[in-house]
Amino acid sequence: MVQRRIPRRAVNGVLLLDKPVGISSNHALQQARRLLNAAKAGHTGTLDPMASGLLPLTFGEATKFSQQLLDADKRYVATARLGQVTTTGDAEGDVVRERPLPASLDPLPGILADFLGEISQIPPMYSALKRDGRPLYALAREGIEVERQPRRVTIHALGLLSGSAEEIVFEVLCSKGTYVRTLAEDIGEALGCGAHLTALRRTAIGPLSVDGALTLDAFEACDDALRDRRLAGPDSLVMHLPEMRLDAGEAGVVTHGGAVQREAQAGAEFRLYGPGGFLGLGRMDEAQRLWPKRLIATGDSGRGK
Repeated sequence: MVQRRIPRRAVNGVLLLDKPVGISSNHALQQARRLLNAAKAGHTGTLDPMASGLLPLTFGEATKFSQQLLDADKRYVATARLGQVTTTGDAEGDVVRERPLPASLDPLPGILADFLGEISQIPPMYSALKRDGRPLYALAREGIEVERQPRRVTIHALGLLSGSAEEIVFEVLCSKGTYVRTLAEDIGEALGCGAHLTALRRTAIGPLSVDGALTLDAFEACDDALRDRRLAGPDSLVMHLPEMRLDAGEAGVVTHGGAVQREAQAGAEFRLYGPGGFLGLGRMDEAQRLWPKRLIATGDSGRGK
């Protein structure tokens, strides 16, 4: 007997997932998509398999706003092993150098303060950045090392949570594109002993926190109706933007690609709501006109539909 495949559903919303260690972001996404039987799914920036924590997954119309979180600041709690340097900068690599442990961690607060603000990082060879169409990690596995251009990133906050003779735990709030394992290596170099990352947990992206996230096991334990209710609306990805309410007439103009007159600074962006709910994003021009920037197709939050 040929088993009929159940058609995928149009599901619109955001799942705040607490990804476990040991699986890729895509694997986590596909598990959640299967549980929801969702037609369209994406995520807002990957977490390495060795990392855990916040992974917002987007479904349906919410995928249109993923870029908002790709560009957002991230907060992590990181654990670094002192005195050892590895090929990958983390615990998945081979130890290539061992150095004496620091006699004291007293210099560490000052060292961490030196990393605050805009800094330059050289992307690691074991990264997904591409050279001539090939990811750097694939070249690294073949023993090939290529020159990488430094990139500017911003460390907004960096603090020591705990420390011992062999290990430190620190929290960092950083801009997009920051390699925390490179930061751990650089902190180890500044201490004079070297270091590599042994654990990483993402606790926040922009306005979203892991405190409200579900594990895969908890999500799987929900029935179908509860899974839909656990999804946040597409507007949860853009809550950092100011809100603008439109009446029915204005909403109709904007959803058909037109502009409405409003008083706001040129270039300002807003999350737009009409009588039916969330509409999408709008942007002001220099003539005090609000234009649609990115709209959802349903004209409302569409959660779980």
